[in-house]
Amino acid sequence: MQFFDTHAHIGLIYDDPIEQIRVIQQAKQAGVTRIVSINNSLHDFKKEYAALKSINGVYHAVGVGPSEVMTPGKDWIKTIEDNVNLPNVVAIGETGLDYYKQFGDKHSQIELFITQLELAQKHKKPVIIHNRDAGNDIFEILTDRLPEKGAIFHCYSENAEYARKCLDAGMNVYFSFAGNLTYRNARNLHETVLNIPVDRILIETESPFMIPAEFREKKRTMPAYLPSTARFLAEMLDMDLEKLSEQLWKNSCTIFNLPE
Repeated sequence: MQFFDTHAHIGLIYDDPIEQIRVIQQAKQAGVTRIVSINNSLHDFKKEYAALKSINGVYHAVGVGPSEVMTPGKDWIKTIEDNVNLPNVVAIGETGLDYYKQFGDKHSQIELFITQLELAQKHKKPVIIHNRDAGNDIFEILTDRLPEKGAIFHCYSENAEYARKCLDAGMNVYFSFAGNLTYRNARNLHETVLNIPVDRILIETESPFMIPAEFREKKRTMPAYLPSTARFLAEMLDMDLEKLSEQLWKNSCTIFNLPE
């Protein structure tokens, strides 16, 4: 079996490139053979890309998250465009809206988000969406501006009704679940995975956050922990783990336009 971690902040696990390589080696030993590395900030992208670009199975996304809305950099659009077509850059993101922590103001967040949706459309890339307490605005924006290559709701946090609304609207979107899926009180996530097509489900670690219940004594999540979330998902869906892993792999390759 092989697993695809669709969202990991490798640079937040360890700053040292040697330690980052060790993390990736441990992941591969656990069967996690592909990882999408998400930049901690756009300012860090070049350093993180350089540290990991030669490692087989590591891919990259480049973008500006809502937490950077006040400090994206003067030439942030040019920075994304200069890097989005580098080898193994497979998506724009993470980007989106976060009304929980109220970074900047809503108008500025929305403007930042829409611009990156337009960049994703221009460069034929999917977009990785961060959504926290902003589901209604994100849905309305995607209704008109969803890139042709689709989008991932990363670390999905809405309910089953929201997911169905997106699918019923014909959106090319996927729903990625992190280690919090394994929490007993995550009923909205449990209901969601039981009510959406399995060919729209992805899994991620959101490393170093969202530690699966099995590893709750650990200080940080690692890509090597991804199979724990897969096992929990397989039990929920009453699916054979190997068959589920094959489907999740196919889904991941489809959204990121990678060969299986």
